[in-house]
Amino acid sequence: MSPFPGELANDNVRTLAPYVPGKPIEELERELGIRNIIKLASNENPFGPSPMALAAMHAALADVWLYPDGSGHTLKHKLAAKLGVTVEQLTLGNGSNDLLVLLAQAFLKPGLEAIYSQYGFAIYAIVTQGAGAAGVVTPALPADSSMPFGHDLAAMQRAITPATRMVFIANPNNPTGTWAPAADVRAFVAAVPSHVIVVLDEAYFEYIGGLDVQNGIAWLDEFPNLVVLRTFSKAYGLAGVRVGYAVSHPSVAGMLNRVRPAFNVSSIALVGATAALDDEAHVSQAVGVAVAERVRVGDALRKMGTSVVPSAGNFLLIHGGPDCARRFDALLRAGIIVRPVGNYQLPEWLRVSMGTREQNDRFLSAWQRLLVACA
Repeated sequence: MSPFPGELANDNVRTLAPYVPGKPIEELERELGIRNIIKLASNENPFGPSPMALAAMHAALADVWLYPDGSGHTLKHKLAAKLGVTVEQLTLGNGSNDLLVLLAQAFLKPGLEAIYSQYGFAIYAIVTQGAGAAGVVTPALPADSSMPFGHDLAAMQRAITPATRMVFIANPNNPTGTWAPAADVRAFVAAVPSHVIVVLDEAYFEYIGGLDVQNGIAWLDEFPNLVVLRTFSKAYGLAGVRVGYAVSHPSVAGMLNRVRPAFNVSSIALVGATAALDDEAHVSQAVGVAVAERVRVGDALRKMGTSVVPSAGNFLLIHGGPDCARRFDALLRAGIIVRPVGNYQLPEWLRVSMGTREQNDRFLSAWQRLLVACA
């Protein structure tokens, strides 16, 4: 009998476990008939994009019959001026996830290895396997450390071999929120041999709030094998239109742009991101709320007796205990979507995005009721 067509795919693709996103509001509405749902599952910005970005995107609808500018000329020039880099160092992506795929496509292949931490972002393993390379997972810091589940940079450095071509480091990390100090990250990058590309994922860079987290873009002139990823999905509130960017040595950007689809960022996303860069006040206000709420909500949870991992992102990783799955389901029935992280081998933990103060208060009240009910 002939195989099903899907079985003709490469082995590394057929055995790949796809990424599972957070539950959408519409899905919960269909399943349980619930209304007035709040989503605290996907680290989105509850304040949405700048009104300037919304106006620019609305105006751009009149031209959606035209292909977007495949070079992203206007956005790249504005980004270059803002970041103090050259246009030749920039690569645009359909979100920063797209850039992870492009990096794997350009630099990984069977026989090579990529390193990532035990609780690193799930997409690193997916793009590595998709390229046919071997993923090397290094143990995270222990749960009783000062930075539980955080990256063990020394372990990552020890794992580098002649076959290593790429190291992925999210700092701050998702889903844990943990971070390595800037000096430690810099020392790691400096020690990595030149045949290894270091991918420094700074998707949550805007949320560091004075914590000791690096600005990797400042290191690019010194380390040509460094690639820094950022996104408009989080602080800029543009998750739905998908636009991110990589900043790297021009030779790396040149390779990424060879494999990048010509129109991977839509015209709507391009104008929205460009306009968003002109409204830093909107970003600062949204980030300020998230950072303050991260502290307030974390303190409130700890007072309830719930363990909370230190976070430099716009979310918290909290301990739900052995009954975590039931608590997640109870929150869903209360109209509150958070993120279980069993797929990260953390079955007793939940990731909770920071919403508005009112949304967070609703979550805290529901969590308190769950704790009382389980006492």
